[in-house]
Amino acid sequence: MKILITDKMADEAIQVLKDAGHEVTYDEMDAATLKKEISNFDGLMVRGRTKATADIVQAGAAGNLKVIGRAGIGVDNVDIRMAAEHNIPVVNAPTGSTISVAELALVHMLTLSRHIVKANSTMKKGEWAKKQLKGIELHGKTLGLIGCGNIGREVAKLAQAFGMSVVGYDPFMTNEQLQSFKIQKIEKLDELMKESDFISLHLPHMKETHHIVNQQMISKMKPTSYLINCSRGGTVDEQALFRALKENAIAGAGIDVFETEPPSDNPLLQLNNVVLTPHIGANTKEGQIRAGTICAEQIVKVLKGEKPDFCVNARLMLKS
Repeated sequence: MKILITDKMADEAIQVLKDAGHEVTYDEMDAATLKKEISNFDGLMVRGRTKATADIVQAGAAGNLKVIGRAGIGVDNVDIRMAAEHNIPVVNAPTGSTISVAELALVHMLTLSRHIVKANSTMKKGEWAKKQLKGIELHGKTLGLIGCGNIGREVAKLAQAFGMSVVGYDPFMTNEQLQSFKIQKIEKLDELMKESDFISLHLPHMKETHHIVNQQMISKMKPTSYLINCSRGGTVDEQALFRALKENAIAGAGIDVFETEPPSDNPLLQLNNVVLTPHIGANTKEGQIRAGTICAEQIVKVLKGEKPDFCVNARLMLKS
């Protein structure tokens, strides 16, 4: 069968598709071209750049399209409901970038706690700013996780290795489940905000999680605490965060994701007590290989008539 890949993909992932006997085309088409050509392909494989919008999914459904694969976790760039209406599974790779994103969250925590950005910039200016760079240890501090899925639990494991205690807010996990990962369950989000020295988000962006960290929640944080977001833009109210950081109501923040990307006019760019990275959580060699190969394996399963392991719109298809 014919599979179209429209975003840069690891060679190992492409090989999985070829080894299964499929014909693979790589072409970073624009939206108009994709809408015109998609009906000629049995499968579509994307990362984050391509937007498989409703009209593109419909155009594919009118032709040969049988599966859409997202080489990563988030599927906010794929219209999963429209795909479900046409009985097209949308598969992803929820475990592919787990380690990569978790490590970046720890990088932000360490960078903030030891003033690494300022230390680096002052050294390169020929300054010896040692007295200005007294940091804090992660050891003995409390990490609060908002979302305790695969990535959140990996962050917990890394944080525990640094001697941190971990609490978690996740309505979908029981106390017993979290205890098995040495995470203390917190029932109310505002209590987690009050208790934590570092707060790290690990949840998708949807209606229920939009601005889950808002002005009210930020106001509960300690003045010595830090906020880390390596999950999805839109989960944090950036204007409220900006005000808190500007007024030194909290110690700092590490942000990898933004409501608008790239964030050209984002007020967070003006501040020195925030560390910003350009949505690189999953952007490691190992993470991209894992995400691509897992997604490719799911596509192969669907095209063989088998049940995929990771199908994000399975319940929606049952309702259709």
